[in-house]
Amino acid sequence: MEKIEHATVSTNGINMHIASIGAGRPVLFLHGFPELWYSWRHQLLYLSSLGYRCIAPDLRGYGDTDAPPSAASYTVFQIVGDLVGLLDHLGIDQVFLVGHDWGAIIAWYFCCFRPDRVKALVNLSVPFLPRNPAVNFVEGFRALFGDDYYFCRFQEPGESEKDFASVDTATLMKKIFAIVGPQPLCVPNGFSGLKTPETLPSWLSEEDINYYATKFNQKGFTGGLNYYRACNLNWELTAPWTGLQIKVPAKFITGDLDIVYCIPGMKEYIHDGGFKKDVPYLEDVVVMEGVAHFVNQEKGEEIGAHIYDFIKKF
Repeated sequence: MEKIEHATVSTNGINMHIASIGAGRPVLFLHGFPELWYSWRHQLLYLSSLGYRCIAPDLRGYGDTDAPPSAASYTVFQIVGDLVGLLDHLGIDQVFLVGHDWGAIIAWYFCCFRPDRVKALVNLSVPFLPRNPAVNFVEGFRALFGDDYYFCRFQEPGESEKDFASVDTATLMKKIFAIVGPQPLCVPNGFSGLKTPETLPSWLSEEDINYYATKFNQKGFTGGLNYYRACNLNWELTAPWTGLQIKVPAKFITGDLDIVYCIPGMKEYIHDGGFKKDVPYLEDVVVMEGVAHFVNQEKGEEIGAHIYDFIKKF
């Protein structure tokens, strides 16, 4: 880990922290919520040892990257813009793109807007979710799961921040990293009301938890929550891309206990042709047994190997 280099890059009006290691063809890793560049620690070390230049930013709102206060500053256009600016700053024309959770959503949009900058894509946890012109994401989830669904709970500015602040941040991270499906993530008593695991899973150490807790204590959670709060704005602004296919070579990996994979209708979409129709160059779908949402941390080296097996072809 001490070989990983850290730098700050100016891009798209913000200062972005990046972690990088290795030399060779570039791989750009995009983390999810509530995570950091650190979520890719295993893959950074694994792929850099195989001759790749691995780059993992703290996305806008996270860690040591700037966090504009307004949710309107977190549309997919701004976040993809940050990344295009990052590549321009680094003098990189094309990357292998790897995303997880919100990072996967951003990666799909990156491929919508700038497929010319992406050699191939490996996305974890969140498949491409095509825009429904009749209903936005938030109301769609509300209709499915009710007001206590986490996506809906996150909409109200300040509410989840207050909930998160009611418990120690390290404890909160333990609660979140312990979440598994198949039940939808409804939190009537907030995330602070979730059960705290008695022991950490084998893939997570106290040192890992403390790294996350330290950074979120410094930065707060509003930046990350603003991704959810910008969702309806994204839906409005992306109307011109309705029906667009993602035409980038792609591989998708999830766990069978992932809360996203367990959303009603999701397995059918992924496996029965809908996903392939929307992403015609989708080459592989991997479902890992007994694995939950944080797949890149739960199965660090295996995910590294899956990424390598795909990108080495290009």
